[in-house]
Amino acid sequence: MRTRWPVRDERGSAVPEFVMVLMVLIPLVFAIAQVALVMHVRNTMTAAASDGARAAASLDAPIGEARSRAREVLRTTLADRYAEDVSVREAQVDGISVIEVRVSAEVPPLGLWGPGVAVDAVGRAVRQEAP
Repeated sequence: MRTRWPVRDERGSAVPEFVMVLMVLIPLVFAIAQVALVMHVRNTMTAAASDGARAAASLDAPIGEARSRAREVLRTTLADRYAEDVSVREAQVDGISVIEVRVSAEVPPLGLWGPGVAVDAVGRAVRQEAP
């Protein structure tokens, strides 16, 4: 019995199919890795800012302690370039004195091209006062 359609030889078709799948899969894997890197840096920057704010919020601690502590944490956990833009200020929130530490940095892309991702993290702590 004959078939209606001619039977085609499909030998060698696995290579083009593999290449087409890789063209979608590789950028997807790099995008997931970039998101993971940005989230790691953001979480570490937030932890460093909060730690710096807590260091300066203790009783009789100088406000400059926040900047040095945040920079120390960033240099130990990430890299020196993330510790460059650290700002500290004392603010009032509902009449309560708080220390606010803001850390800004740019996370480089995983590949050789493309813009970096700007990341901004803020940490706050209530300033302790003598009774």
